[in-house]
Amino acid sequence: MGKTIVRSIALLVATSAVAIVLINPMDSSNAMNANVSDSTDAGHRMTTQDQNPLLAKWDGPYGGVPPFDRVQVAQFKPALEAAMAENLAEVERVAADPAAPSFENTISALERAGKTLNRVASVYGVWGGTMSGPEFQVVQREMAPRLSAFNDKITQNEPLFNRIKSVYESKEAMTPEQKRLTWVYYTNFVRAGAQLKPEAKVRLSEINQKLAGLFTKFSQNTLAEETDQILVLKTDAELAGLPQSLRDAAAEAAATKKMPGAWVISNTRSSIDPFLTYSDVRPLREKAWRMFINRGDNGGERDNNAIISEILQLRAERAGLLGFPTHAHWRLQNSMAKTPERAMELMEAVWKPAVARVHEEVADMQALANKEGAKIQIEPWDYRYYAEKVRKERYDLDQNEVKQYLQLEKLREGIFWVAGELFNFNFTPAVNVPVNHPDVRVWEVTDKTSKKHIGLWYFDPYARAGKRSGAWMNAYRTQQRVDGEITTIVSNNSNFVKGKPGEPVLISWDDATTMFHEFGHALHGLSSRVTYPSLSGTAVARDYVEFPSQLLEHWLPTPEVLQRFAVHYQTGKPIPQALVDRITKSSTFNQGFITVEYLSAALVDMKLHLAGARKIDADAFERETLTELGMPKEIVMRHRTPHFSHVFSSDAYSAGYYSYLWSDVITADAFGAFVEGKGPYDATVAERLRKHVFSVGNTIDPAEGYRGFRGREPKVEALMKKRGFPVKDSKGGN
Repeated sequence: MGKTIVRSIALLVATSAVAIVLINPMDSSNAMNANVSDSTDAGHRMTTQDQNPLLAKWDGPYGGVPPFDRVQVAQFKPALEAAMAENLAEVERVAADPAAPSFENTISALERAGKTLNRVASVYGVWGGTMSGPEFQVVQREMAPRLSAFNDKITQNEPLFNRIKSVYESKEAMTPEQKRLTWVYYTNFVRAGAQLKPEAKVRLSEINQKLAGLFTKFSQNTLAEETDQILVLKTDAELAGLPQSLRDAAAEAAATKKMPGAWVISNTRSSIDPFLTYSDVRPLREKAWRMFINRGDNGGERDNNAIISEILQLRAERAGLLGFPTHAHWRLQNSMAKTPERAMELMEAVWKPAVARVHEEVADMQALANKEGAKIQIEPWDYRYYAEKVRKERYDLDQNEVKQYLQLEKLREGIFWVAGELFNFNFTPAVNVPVNHPDVRVWEVTDKTSKKHIGLWYFDPYARAGKRSGAWMNAYRTQQRVDGEITTIVSNNSNFVKGKPGEPVLISWDDATTMFHEFGHALHGLSSRVTYPSLSGTAVARDYVEFPSQLLEHWLPTPEVLQRFAVHYQTGKPIPQALVDRITKSSTFNQGFITVEYLSAALVDMKLHLAGARKIDADAFERETLTELGMPKEIVMRHRTPHFSHVFSSDAYSAGYYSYLWSDVITADAFGAFVEGKGPYDATVAERLRKHVFSVGNTIDPAEGYRGFRGREPKVEALMKKRGFPVKDSKGGN
């Protein structure tokens, strides 16, 4: 779900970007806000640049590509130091310019700054997300607070802010995009504390540096528990119920850990969820479930509870310094929701019908368990298992049967085809492009009609040690036109589990949906057609960035995709229409679980950050809040607080996890435009979508962009219908 975009450190003050970690151009408070000591002398910088490939301009085809084949962990620290010293000098030249402030010599000059640092940060971010070994983690722990302090040196540079303010308040003739960019700079410098008194600025920087270190520690603790904790199966009896594909993946995982004759279930969602769905061995289901939900909550040096408490205290203090009642109010100021109260209103409107649906789902599962003579009460480790049984009984739909038609590589071809139909993109394997791991492959993206180069798409699909769990999008380079056309480089990253060598990787319907989701983020970046990098691609408001990605999920179940790309891994025959019909009929099945699992995490996130300066015991707060909400005992939050990386590995989604629901309201309403037209591949509607949403980045207010596409504001009724919840009519009835 998470995504990352990289931009120059000098521009971290622009507004929000896509997701977790690295350098967030739209949010000056991100975990990876860069900083470094400015003590590096010029002679040392020159020597470092001559020898360190991270500092060199990207060479090779496609406008240059990251030098992944020449990267060594020891190069990161000196590269960051040299690049940040260079960036500070660039910023200082802008701040000290004797000419009167103008858009060109101030805002545009800042857009041109930090190119070296952006390149270094891009590769650094890739290593942090996908190659994080012990040696690299040492660098992260040292550099995180220094990177944060560096960012504060820019946002707290008074002469620089005065120039930005002067341009913002001037009557200089500017294009709409230039006006938007100037507003972004001014607003986010203010939000980052540019107008604070000197002593407050010092304290703010101390807070940001401390937070950066805590974010890093939280992430490394979570990764360690995902990496080191495993469930080992040793007998055939312990494999009861598991489909062959999962057995093969578990055997492969055991082989990588040098445990021949055993099977290993890793402590990641991609392994745990299917195990909980299919394992007939209830004690093992409970053991796997507890291992997964207690990440970061096991006591000892990797426990995250004390870290969470300190993060919340520091965030509350920072919000107060910046003039906001809570961290949540600060975070949402520039969002579409604008206020926590408005976001809470949406969540609470969906919460009650979702909980009501869960009670119905549990009753159905309990009845089935009773019918089978199980003599149990449904517990959280039973939910997926019995939900699958109910699905089979009610809809004659076996998820494992569906999985036989969902091959990873065929679905990759499917998302390429959809991109061609909706965006006129063509994907061809790229050559002579270095990668950071043998699993990674690269495609060139071109316009199907003009053959013009659009960008590159990297695909890193498989789980491995040192790679964080989940799925996300990165932008290694953003599209821009400040000094000629610069094309983008994006990637999609996931954690599919490899099976036997040479055999296709089969994935679940949920995983296929996630694949389309993350590719939606990639298309958002590839479609960008703006001038300034800080406004490019996915650099939009946090609660709008998930809209394009969630929208693309709607194309997976279309007949055009399923008939071409959902083919049986053995026979090559397309998925039978009867099976597709059963999938469609069951589309609202288990929506109570799906919604409550997610929404409980979003509500706890928001309430944690509305608590202000109150001292928080994370475990106790989570329990008490869920009790007050009426959380069904059969479900746990999708991300329990001690491993809630969206919220505590950076500021990226803090008080912002509600964004997925907010975006889904827009998503459900937007797909209605296609339904009301000629269908999912309506070229006229697709053109409006590209013009008003995918191509404009943050050059316009997102609400304005949506109205340009849809002709009106989105309606929440579409979301309720999509999830199968009751929709109130105009008179308040159902």
